[in-house]
Amino acid sequence: MNIRNILLIIAGTCILPFTTHAQIDPSLLKSIPKDTVKQTMNMDAIYNRPFVSVGKLPVSVGGYMEANWQHLGTDGISEGHQFQFRRMTLFVASTISKRIKFLSEIEFEDGAKEIAIEFAALDIELHPLLNLRGGMIMNPIGAFNQNHDGPKWEFTDRPIAMTQMLPATWSNAGFGIYGKYYSKDWMFGYEAYISGGFDNSIINNEENKTFLPAAKNNPERFEESASGEPLFTGKVAVRNNKIGEIGFSYMGGVYNKYQDDGIRLDEKRSVNIWAIDFNTTLPELNTFITGEWAWIKVNVPETYSQQYGNKQQGGFIDIVQPILKRNILGWRKATLNLACRLERVDWNVGRFKETGGNIADNLWSIMPAISFRPTSETVLRLNYRYQQQKDLLGNPPSVTSGLSFGISTYF
Repeated sequence: MNIRNILLIIAGTCILPFTTHAQIDPSLLKSIPKDTVKQTMNMDAIYNRPFVSVGKLPVSVGGYMEANWQHLGTDGISEGHQFQFRRMTLFVASTISKRIKFLSEIEFEDGAKEIAIEFAALDIELHPLLNLRGGMIMNPIGAFNQNHDGPKWEFTDRPIAMTQMLPATWSNAGFGIYGKYYSKDWMFGYEAYISGGFDNSIINNEENKTFLPAAKNNPERFEESASGEPLFTGKVAVRNNKIGEIGFSYMGGVYNKYQDDGIRLDEKRSVNIWAIDFNTTLPELNTFITGEWAWIKVNVPETYSQQYGNKQQGGFIDIVQPILKRNILGWRKATLNLACRLERVDWNVGRFKETGGNIADNLWSIMPAISFRPTSETVLRLNYRYQQQKDLLGNPPSVTSGLSFGISTYF
């Protein structure tokens, strides 16, 4: 039996009690709040989700789904109407005993064409400032990597920089510590992990450029590290309930297989990533602003051509403005929002050695949106994208534009 079938059986077993309604007294069903702590930070995102439990069963489940329609064209050429079932994700959580918790996140992408365990870790609380975590952890680089659930966002697509420059939902087998401290309106949090990491595919891939997301295609990273060296990921964040939250994170380590059976093959080549993220809600207007920017530095061999950049940078900013919040069609406190996302990515920061001319390979995008939330856990969103992308030589940019409509909900 292959791993795909095993995961399907596990997922089916977890949700079976909730599908056989005739055998369950509805009074036993109860909803677990997203988080029992009112003061939350981005680092709480993995637990800040709705779960459902049945009676005294030790396991709680939840999840979310995303489905889209889009009609996009590049330089006047379009593939027409496209309907996409992007993903369905299942959460399975359990409080094993006092201060010992387990949470897993299993994602089914593109109609179950791809099945992946994104998170499966055991948390042991020793003190609010010192908690142990081990298993398959989600590296806390920036904020989006941990806070990626579709129903939380007003846009059908994930940020380009966080998916095509950084590897979105980047997780690895590893261990670490985390903690939080509260003082009135102030909160401080930190995370520090060592884990498996990148491999040589970040500079040897089908994209023919430095491309960190290529490392996600290597399933062996969960049992074997290409370099034999740990990847370190650390983050510190500060939040004020009246101002907002700002976080600083770093991820780095050796990515190449520099030795084999004690024989030196190459020098150690490193990848280093720095990121800053920020979010706030403006008073009175309730305008929500969130953004993230990341810088990447990769030690690329000198034998590689200049199309493989050793420096990259990019990020996004989202602005969401509620324009209507009232009872609509029986939904209490339904919300209508206007939103806009601005994005910029540069996959090759630098200049050509021969001419001194700028190396392009970059894009920028603007995406206005309107979204409707009948409840906070369900969103209907209509987006328009306008994007310009330049090739390595900086030729006139290709222009992509079009509409997308999507739904996303927790369940």
